[in-house]
Amino acid sequence: MIRLISILAGLFFTVALGWALILGVVGLAHDGLPTSAEKKFHEHPKELALASDGMFGKFDRQQLQRGFQVYKEVCANCHAIKLVAFRDLKALGYNEDEVKAVAKGYKVPAYNPGMGEMKTHDGTMADHFPPVVYAGQGSPPDLSLITKARHGGAAYVYSLLTGYQNPPADLPKENQPGAGLYYNPYFANLNIAMPKPLTSDGQVSYKDGTKATVDQMAQDVSAFLVWTAEPKLEKRHQTGWAVLGFLLFATILAYMAYRNVWADKKGH
Repeated sequence: MIRLISILAGLFFTVALGWALILGVVGLAHDGLPTSAEKKFHEHPKELALASDGMFGKFDRQQLQRGFQVYKEVCANCHAIKLVAFRDLKALGYNEDEVKAVAKGYKVPAYNPGMGEMKTHDGTMADHFPPVVYAGQGSPPDLSLITKARHGGAAYVYSLLTGYQNPPADLPKENQPGAGLYYNPYFANLNIAMPKPLTSDGQVSYKDGTKATVDQMAQDVSAFLVWTAEPKLEKRHQTGWAVLGFLLFATILAYMAYRNVWADKKGH
């Protein structure tokens, strides 16, 4: 019976691996391979150090609040964070009245079963950030999980925001940005439809007095999007260290028990 279960388990994992490989090939065929120009001019994300990095990482609440301000005043025109509830903002250091004031500034859609239609109401603590009605071309991605969904995470977001530049002189004609596109070497195919969002220093007036340079705003909103993607990061770190401590203690205890049980038997 155990042998049959082992065979079935092996067969299941073989089929799963084969299916994953097939999906990967289909996806590659659909998306296409990067061109030689894209390989040559595409750049890896810049270095970005955040307080939340590493096994001991913790969020910098002031930076998160600045990042939320950048999101709210710049990014929210096109990008939603629909997986974030207004009440979650309390984790950034805002009090209840401040969170209620933020929520009230949004119109949240809700289905009215009595009227059979969609209505809107002022946001409440229990609501999530509403979807963004975008009037332009394309479909701007939701940013709730963007630092998890993109290779490089926060560094990718930071690099993209600060990476807009004029196309290099030797960029092939077929890779030149067309109408409505902007050259950015940190974007996969070099040309992105999103205009440069952080256009100048002082675009946002930080409430804590921090100088709002383009670089600072890009760092802050990247840090904020790390939080939206993993708000329980600090708790996960704490739990992880507690588990490691327990495992270490259990290992030492098991070793001492082993030595005690087998101490008088090794000579036989």
